[in-house]
Amino acid sequence: MSELLITVDAALGDLTGQLTRGLREAVRAGRLTAGSKVPATRALAGRLGVSRGVVVEAYAQLVAEGYLVAAHGSGTRVAPGIARPAPAAPPAVVGTPPAYDLKPGTPDLAAFPRAAWLAATRRALASAEHQRFGYGDPVGLPDLRAELAGHLARARAAAAGPGEVTVVGGVAQGLSLLIAVLALHGHHRFAVEDPCSPGTLSLLRAHGVEPVGVPVDEEGLDVSALAATGATVALVTPAHQYPTGVVLAPARRGELLTWAKETGGYVVEDDYDAEFRYDREPVGCLQGLAPDLVIHLGSLSKSLAPGLRLGWALLPPALAPDFHHAKHYADLGTGVIEQLAFAELLSGGGYHRHLRTVRAQYHRRRDALLDGLREHLPAAGVHGVAAGLHLYLALPPGTAEDLTVERAASAGVRVEAVAPMRLRPGPPALALGYGALPPHRLTKAAQLLAAAVNGA
Repeated sequence: MSELLITVDAALGDLTGQLTRGLREAVRAGRLTAGSKVPATRALAGRLGVSRGVVVEAYAQLVAEGYLVAAHGSGTRVAPGIARPAPAAPPAVVGTPPAYDLKPGTPDLAAFPRAAWLAATRRALASAEHQRFGYGDPVGLPDLRAELAGHLARARAAAAGPGEVTVVGGVAQGLSLLIAVLALHGHHRFAVEDPCSPGTLSLLRAHGVEPVGVPVDEEGLDVSALAATGATVALVTPAHQYPTGVVLAPARRGELLTWAKETGGYVVEDDYDAEFRYDREPVGCLQGLAPDLVIHLGSLSKSLAPGLRLGWALLPPALAPDFHHAKHYADLGTGVIEQLAFAELLSGGGYHRHLRTVRAQYHRRRDALLDGLREHLPAAGVHGVAAGLHLYLALPPGTAEDLTVERAASAGVRVEAVAPMRLRPGPPALALGYGALPPHRLTKAAQLLAAAVNGA
């Protein structure tokens, strides 16, 4: 057994455990091959300087686990069919982060209100009864649902009480559950804005749904084109369309709700970037106009941090029971401590103070990037309203998107092409985020990006 590099150390204790782990690893690594005979218990005990009972117990454990087979008269052998695992892949080489990361939709993670969150967590934990840490209602803690209902009514003009709010693990989980629930109700054809988030496209396809694209113009989703698709579910970002940055016009809002009513369909409203409007108060959500027709999804991914995985869904009564059932069996409920902390942050005003702070910060950053682009790249056009965490940059006609992205990356500037966000070909454009960089670095990024565009 010496060639198997199996040793035991009496000073460490648990000799049986040490031997069991050593033999198990020898089988896994292929040093003990399938069908090979292991030493007799007395012989191995003598080699290792342990009692025979230690070896007997180790062999018995590995027989129970299926690594060894004991047959009367033929000794103990390595069980057949245990494949040697493939060599572990070498660790991935992580490239140097870009000096100027303009990934769209990325908030300033350094601005996360750690002190306020920590204080809210402490207050919540200090007052929470022990029973709160058991399996609770999978649709969310009553405290948070009540706070969210009030917040969404004030900030987004939503029409929902606590009973209509479901806490989810972000918009991604909410949409994933909706796909299955809507299928139960006969809705299988989904329309999306074109262009739209590549993450949304990937999520739909991962769940077996091939989205139908509907063009977006300066007034938002083209509802007349939607009606021609035969879809009965429309996914929209009406507060600040991703990536074009337009707001769904009042007339289009009415047309979209009429379409849903006449087709028996649903509008899924991703309230993307709604917290950040810089030129006026944000337009109220669609759900407040038609709670029976609109499914409203929101999250903290842009306002606080995507790593929290906290979001909410406002559901029409016809869908709520099936959605709650799906949520229950998806995860038995969202994390309790995070829910308690966010409810405390809402009730104490900490969330609203944070939004005021970062809203002003993002406004200055948007202005800096916009001014830099106007100075260094006047041939390109910025579309959309003053809102959110990204700009839509229409490139000069004939500019190669891919080459622009490559040249920008070589200069240390990360940007994203719009072509992967389209279901139909369209003019060259980029989506540029500004949330994560201070103004002076955004000005420099605009200068470097202009050189990349001009070279492409």
